[in-house]
Parts: sequence; C-alpha cells; structure tokens
Amino acid sequence: MTIAPNDRGRFSAAPLRRAVDIGVVLLALPFAAVAMAAIAPLILIAVGRPLLFRQPRSGRGGVVFTLVKFRTMRDERDADGRPLPDAERTPRIGALIRRTRLDELPELWNILRGEMSLIGPRPLLPETIAALGEAGRHRGLVAPGLTGWAQTSGNAILTNADKLALDLWYIDHRTAWLDLVILARTVAVMIVGDRIHPERLRRARLSVDLDG
Repeated sequence: MTIAPNDRGRFSAAPLRRAVDIGVVLLALPFAAVAMAAIAPLILIAVGRPLLFRQPRSGRGGVVFTLVKFRTMRDERDADGRPLPDAERTPRIGALIRRTRLDELPELWNILRGEMSLIGPRPLLPETIAALGEAGRHRGLVAPGLTGWAQTSGNAILTNADKLALDLWYIDHRTAWLDLVILARTVAVMIVGDRIHPERLRRARLSVDLDG
C-alpha cells in the first residue's frame, strides 16, 4: 500500500478547528437538546433500555475513547443466543432515526470532550484501525468526525475500501472550505438519503493506492 505524503494532514490550524468545534456545538446544543428530548422516548418505546449505545472507538493518534450514540436496534437473539440480523432487530423508527443521522446527536458530548471533531473520518473500532496498518495510522492523523467526506459520498452503500479511500483523500485535501461543503451536504443527506458520487470516488481511488 502506498499513500501520497502530505503534511497538510497534520493541520497546524488544529487549535482554531477545536475552537470552531466548541463554538458550533455550544450554539447547536439548545436545538440538539430539544431533538434528543423528543427522540429519547421514541427509542425507549421502540427499542427499549438502555437508551444509549456505548462502544470503544479509535481516535486521533490511535487513542481509544468511548463513543456514545442513541441505540436504534433491539438486542434480539436466536435460539442459540446469536444476535438476529440487523434488519430484523431494527424497528421502523430506529431505521428512520439512523437514516436521518439523529442517532449521532449524543456524540456532541464526544466533541466537547475533544475526542471527536465536527468533520472527519467516522471513528472505527480499535481492532479495525490496527488491521488497516499504515492506512489506519494515516487515518488517525486527524480527529474522527460526526460527519465526513465518505458519509456525504455514499456512506452505507459504499464498500469499506471506498470509504477508506475517501477518508484518506479528505485528510490529504482538508480545508475549511471543504468542511463547510461537507456540513452543507450532510443536511442534504439527512433529507434525501445516501447517494454515490462517482467522480469523488474516482479522485479518491486515484490518489490513494490501497493495493500497492
């Protein structure tokens, strides 16, 4: 595997980005609190307790933190104790909350704690990052995000390899303008759903050789 070196991935503007993250979250918090107050009882009725899903994820530099989000799937198992397929465990309201990304709202707490950013690659499991080798290290040059380039370029309908290519392309081309574009496109995705963007994939695949 080869990844084109690019010092922009280290971002000397990190303190400014952190200040922007905090400012935006504090401004959004009253609206987010109202939304979460409305979502919580729906999840309790449709999914049950606990209300929140917590899981270790890999952050910037490989530092592990606990991600927190709303649960959208029931803990239902077959006769052998194995979890049922996701589709069978996800009630309609859970699927809607996930599609609109509202299940991610509790991650604002992770942003305030400095474990995540508004924009960046989505946080993955530590073992997933470890298995990626050099690509995983490169991906950890920035803080994971609430939303990102891969999430606004197809997300759930992309392959894992394409998500990784898009994440690495973002890290090597990250700018304040690109972050604003991602924020705007996140709103569009929340409304109309995921859609693959072939040109973005082409650029990402050309700039990142994951097979070499």
